Formats: sequence, C-alpha cells, structure tokens
Amino acid sequence: MKPNFTQKVTNWGNFPIVEKEMRSEDSFRKIKDFILNHNEVIARGNGRCYGDASLGENIFSTKRLNKFISFDRLNGIIECESGVLLSEVLEISVPQGYFLYVTPGTKFITVGGAIASDVHGKNHHAEGCFSEYVIDFKLMIENGDIIKCSREENSDKFWSTIGGMGLTGIILSATFKLKNIETAYIRQESIKAENLDEIFTLFEESESWTYNVAWIDCLQKGKNLGRSIMMRGEHAFRHELSDKQAKNPLLLKKKLQPTVPFYFPGFVLNAVTVKIFNFIYFKKQSQKEIKNFVDYETFFYPLDVVNDWNKIYGKAGFIQYQMVIPKATGKEGMKKILETIANSGNGSFLAVLKLFGENNPQAYNSFPFQGYTLALDFKVNSTLKKLIDQLDQIVQEFGGRIYLTKDSMSRSTLTDYLKNVQSSKFVSLQHKRILNNK
Repeated sequence: MKPNFTQKVTNWGNFPIVEKEMRSEDSFRKIKDFILNHNEVIARGNGRCYGDASLGENIFSTKRLNKFISFDRLNGIIECESGVLLSEVLEISVPQGYFLYVTPGTKFITVGGAIASDVHGKNHHAEGCFSEYVIDFKLMIENGDIIKCSREENSDKFWSTIGGMGLTGIILSATFKLKNIETAYIRQESIKAENLDEIFTLFEESESWTYNVAWIDCLQKGKNLGRSIMMRGEHAFRHELSDKQAKNPLLLKKKLQPTVPFYFPGFVLNAVTVKIFNFIYFKKQSQKEIKNFVDYETFFYPLDVVNDWNKIYGKAGFIQYQMVIPKATGKEGMKKILETIANSGNGSFLAVLKLFGENNPQAYNSFPFQGYTLALDFKVNSTLKKLIDQLDQIVQEFGGRIYLTKDSMSRSTLTDYLKNVQSSKFVSLQHKRILNNK
C-alpha cells in the first residue's frame, strides 16, 4: 500500500493553506520516480515566496538538494544544487570577496527559486535580473531525463525556465557568476521625500547609483500622497571605512535574531496601527538626508533579522501584491494606485517602490520591464479581494503587469506573459487558477 504523504503546506504569507502531497529527495532516481508516478507536479524551494506558485497537487521540495558542487574563487563562479539558499552562498562567498549580482529582499530563498522567479533587486535599472548571471543549470523534464540548459545548449528550455515559475521541470543544480567586493559594507544615503513628485525626482536623480529603493507611506493623502524615504547605496571600498570596520572588512559580527513567538491577534494590524507605524518610521529620521555606512545585511535584508516576522499578520495570513507600471506613465499610475489603497483602508505595513531598467527580451517570462514597481503587503480580510480587483484594473489600464511570485488573487488577464510555458506534467495551483479564469 502506498504511504500517504499528504500534509498542510503554505508559503510565507500563510495564505492559501493547502493539504497536498509533498516529497523531498536527494536521489535523482527517486525524483524521477516521483515525477513519473504523478500527473501534476510542482517544485518548491524554501517556501519564502508569498503566493501559490509553488503549491500544487503534488509538491517536490528541493530542500535536500542543498550541496555545493564547486567554487571557482579566481573567477567568482559557483555551482551548487538548486536547494542551496542565497544565505548559504553569501556565507561562503562574502569572506572571499564576492557578493550576489542580484538579490531580492530576503536571503532565505533557494537558487532554484531565484531562477524560476528570475528574481530582481534594488539594482535592476543597473544590473538586471538574476538570470543575467546564470551560466547554466540542469533540469529534470517530464519524462525524467536530465538536460543541461544554457544560452547555447537547449536554449529554448533555458529561456522558458527563467521566470517560468517551475512549469518546465525541476531545476537540480545551477552555475552562476558573483561580483567582486572589497568589503561587506554599503555606502548609503537616506533621503526623505514629502510627496510623490519629490520621490520620483529623487529616482530620476539617482539612476547612476547601483542600488535604489524607497519605503513609501501608502496611507497618506492629498499633499502628502507618496511620502517616502529613498535609500540608495554602493558597495563600500576598504579605504572608506572606519579603522574598526576596515580591520576585517569582509567579516560581520553575528547579530541577535529575535523571534516572533506566536501569531498576533487579528486586530493588532489595522489601518490605525499601520498609520502610527508609518508616522513613526518617517519621523524617526530627523534629518532630510543621512549619509552612513551599513553592513550588507542591514541594507539588503532588514526583515531577515527577525525570525518568523510573518506571524505579525495573524493566522489569517497576508498577501504581497507587486506590479510594474511603464516609466512614461509611472507617476500617474502610482498616484491612482496609492489613492485607491488609502481610500480602501487596507493599509500596507510594508510598501516598497523601485525603478526597473530595460528588460531582457530573451527572458520573455521575466516580470520586470522599464518602469516603476510597487510591492505591498496586505493582511487577508473580507474586503481585500475587492481592493485587489481594483488594483488589477488600474495596472491593466496603464499597461502594467503583476509579479507571479507574489500573486495569489489577481486576474488572469495580467498574467498572459506566462502563456509561453505550457506543460502537461508540471502544474501549480496558480497555473490552474490562471487557466481556469480564462
């Protein structure tokens, strides 16, 4: 009798929660057996995405594919299995003077997930997506064969897998390039902006910086609409650091990591408490502009310092909604989006605005294109679906698109760029939802 591997599974937003079969193996033969013996399979990494893209009828967890294969220290090239976390890559590469070319806002995602989502960071306008630095990867396809994919070899699979949300097969391992750094620190400037006009001017003035991001208060209205704080940065050189920092410039001291011990009651996060938090966050920077040096963890991964921070949203969970609006109409589109959110009362505890550069046309499933992108966290409640429908309409009106890695509610008309990936074997709940809506 076949054992029952069914269990409750959810991703970082704790929404949705499904009861499905999930298996984790480190033997390629056993992975092949799992694929061949199931009609619908989807790969899942560390479960740190927000939506339902890595949830399906039969889930293969890559957590046991967690080994490093090689590290070319001379050229900064790593080969590892797909379940290796970016945090683990950083642990071995930063002390050797290397950093990830592209990283999202958490280091606790897998290399396979970074490719399947073609993740972006604060530097898309300058350095593109994660895929720009992928040399090749090994992919197990629906008949169990393992193929090597690169720009030259099986290039059709290479480009359809990048940003393809796991629908082309299971990524087993990957080889990618790292960037040289002198220190583990970032030269940072934090600049307050009183409204949307001011923050958009700051983005235009900051395009020469490698890293740009803005926290934005999405509950403001009127003259304060778009009130925000821009954070821009560059990798610091050793001679710029203090004597204490320069002594061991590639080593950081271990930090205390507090843990959220339980799910907060549902009433804790509401429009009032979010408004108070936003007010304090904006006012705590007393000066218009602050220049300082921070370690890379503070700059890139401010939320990772708190374990299980997702529990502050309560047991009902939360979603993250991220869209991109073309640059030409970015300010107009964001104004309408922010006004709609403020009027809805569904405040976002964390709202991040970034500027994307030009997209790579070969990576046709990737989310970014040249424009402004806004990522928002919303607590799940009875009125949220109505707000998401309204936001979808605005994004569609301005010719934008949503980020599938964070999607669990949006309409299919915004996800047509995934139509090039169709598979009879690798299917997610998100994929079925999109197809059924059509």
